[in-house]
Amino acid sequence: MNALDGLLKMLALHQADELRLGVERAPVLLSRGVPKNFTLAETGERVLRQMLGSLLSPEVERGLARGGAVAATYGAGEVGVYQVQFLPRGPGETGFDVVLSNSPPPEPEPVETARPSLGAVEATSRSHAARPCAALEALLAQAVALRASDVHVRDGEPAYARVDGRLVPLNGGPHLTAELLGDALAVQAQSRDLSLASPSAGRVRLHAFRAGGATAIAVRVLPPVVPRLSSLGFPVDLSDLALLPSGLVLLTGPTGSGKSTTAAALCQEALRQRSAVLLTLEDPVEYAFDTRSTESVVRQRQIGADVADFATGLRDALREDPDLLLVGEMRDAESISLALTAAETGHLVFASLHSRSAASAIERIVDTYPAARQHQLRIQLADSLRAIVAQRLLPRAQGSGRVVALEVLRKNAAVANLIREGKLPQLVNVMQSSRKDGMLQLERSLAELCRSGAVEERTARAAANDQEALSEYLRGAK
Repeated sequence: MNALDGLLKMLALHQADELRLGVERAPVLLSRGVPKNFTLAETGERVLRQMLGSLLSPEVERGLARGGAVAATYGAGEVGVYQVQFLPRGPGETGFDVVLSNSPPPEPEPVETARPSLGAVEATSRSHAARPCAALEALLAQAVALRASDVHVRDGEPAYARVDGRLVPLNGGPHLTAELLGDALAVQAQSRDLSLASPSAGRVRLHAFRAGGATAIAVRVLPPVVPRLSSLGFPVDLSDLALLPSGLVLLTGPTGSGKSTTAAALCQEALRQRSAVLLTLEDPVEYAFDTRSTESVVRQRQIGADVADFATGLRDALREDPDLLLVGEMRDAESISLALTAAETGHLVFASLHSRSAASAIERIVDTYPAARQHQLRIQLADSLRAIVAQRLLPRAQGSGRVVALEVLRKNAAVANLIREGKLPQLVNVMQSSRKDGMLQLERSLAELCRSGAVEERTARAAANDQEALSEYLRGAK
């Protein structure tokens, strides 16, 4: 029995449905997008090529050399039949990745009858991660080859991928969203966002909506594993936030600024360094946490599938013995109140919020409530809040990729007093004078990126909240 067949037998033994291999990466088994709890050594290129053998054919080599994903099948008999995706890596990266999944190949039926029935939809909808149909998978494979973060399509139009913040047209099209979604996903997407397990892109989040009288979809491509906190390039150290015993940590910023990634990285760091139960409330479930070599447990609950809404999930959470709570978004007064209650009763709560700055995050929370309750809410926030991290993702001035700019507000006596008294504009003064305490104003972070040559000044100005403060930092006046 060769090494690849041995891994596939292990896949069956662990009741997994996907095997991921890669040059200089450890093999990973996943079940419905969630890694299984075991550890294998990294695979060098020579060993991986020996393992793949004739599966890595000249046709596959040529496809990878052209920068495209290549599909194949493998096995039969004792190990069964596996769908295989060979995936090239982005510019400047060496090696390649391989995904083998044991989903059955499509039946050779006419196109008009090949889509899943509604009965099959209801069966799959209980899983957190359905699979995209072939037409959507082809677009996702292109997006992965470009290292895109998002894919955008409207009915009857070409598809676009967002690469380092810029839109790039994808090959093919115009596309019909009915063909991209299929009957199965179309039914589910009418009511909620979807989490999909793509053979080429890994885990993706799909949102369907109406625009200009036509159906459109936006797909977010998520990293295959939660990145290490230390790999995210933050200008200040945030690792201590993962070790807080309790309290509320807010991750804020506009859509696409990396809030979910930062929250997941903080939770993964906590799982690694503590013995803890992490309970997540997500819409939909995005990242798969790795609990291998830890003493921690993860329970991920998807809104609409595992629990009706965030408020219900937060009420239930207090009876489910979590140490850490990850709240995908605090959307209304009830979910905000319950998150604060959880933080007050000894839980560490990470939650995301759409806001441009630390001060505006507090304003948004307070303004959710009627005037008569706002004073009491400020008192709760002053007691429970531990930190606010507001962030932006900006395209690099040279080369590919993006860099992060941060605003970090940490609670101390001065911050708590200003929140309690509603003097939020003065929080900027505290951040300016407390760099040694791990605080950072966004404009200082932007100016440092400009001075290092990482981003252009016009890019920094577009992201800044205070143009005058940015100018002063660029002159070195602060």
